[in-house]
Amino acid sequence: MGSIGAILCAGCSSDPRHLTSTRTAEVDKEVRAFAQDVARGVTLEGPTAWRRYFSESPEFFMAAEGRLAFPNGASAIAAIPDLARAIKANRSAMGQELRVDPLTPDLAVMATPYHEIRTKRGGDRVNEAGYFTATTEYKGGRWQFRNAHWSVVVPPVAVR
Repeated sequence: MGSIGAILCAGCSSDPRHLTSTRTAEVDKEVRAFAQDVARGVTLEGPTAWRRYFSESPEFFMAAEGRLAFPNGASAIAAIPDLARAIKANRSAMGQELRVDPLTPDLAVMATPYHEIRTKRGGDRVNEAGYFTATTEYKGGRWQFRNAHWSVVVPPVAVR
């Protein structure tokens, strides 16, 4: 290896995006704890809890059921009061099959089945199950969703 290759390689271990095996295990553990905190927070506080889990950054977006629900963090945060007025209670659970894929020391993808029961202000209940995926980011001393996607299990439609 020439001197240029040695110089380039010497900088590899100081790369802030380098993910050591120790940090990989830490990110996995931290994101799993974050997912459980999200489920607990949404169950105890309802939709207002989402405010602390969604990134307010312009990079944030959320898609659901094949549509862009929120194009950025500000639009998601702005919608939370309307959700809180419409939903009286929310019981949420992230699946035991939570998958975490650490990408960098401060970014990870998570994916999990979820089950949620929402009680609307009028008393109607919505029982929903599906799959949730998100990119999580460690920023400002905490994990948050940088983007999110919800897909709901829909019964198959009979085709004639």
